[in-house]
Amino acid sequence: MSTVYPQIVNNFKQGRAGVQLEIRGLEKLSFRERQAVILKESGKSLEDIAKRLHLSQSSVATLLTRARSKGYEIVCIIPGTELGLGGEELDEEGSSED
Repeated sequence: MSTVYPQIVNNFKQGRAGVQLEIRGLEKLSFRERQAVILKESGKSLEDIAKRLHLSQSSVATLLTRARSKGYEIVCIIPGTELGLGGEELDEEGSSED
């Protein structure tokens, strides 16, 4: 995802432009795995996550690896304005290509 839309992901991490991430499959994860995944997908470093959760970096890496193996998904919800489409509805009837 971050290789396809790096600016959009940066906007999300900085809390701008209405870009949202949805994490699907969280119900498959333990409480600690959920915490680690949410912090990681919010742009926190392994070191920051370890400090926040009072764990070692290797424990955080293990939690993230275990979470990935359980198959959670990240879905990026991008408003049309972020893609340069504006907020207007596209009118197929009114447009003509000659």
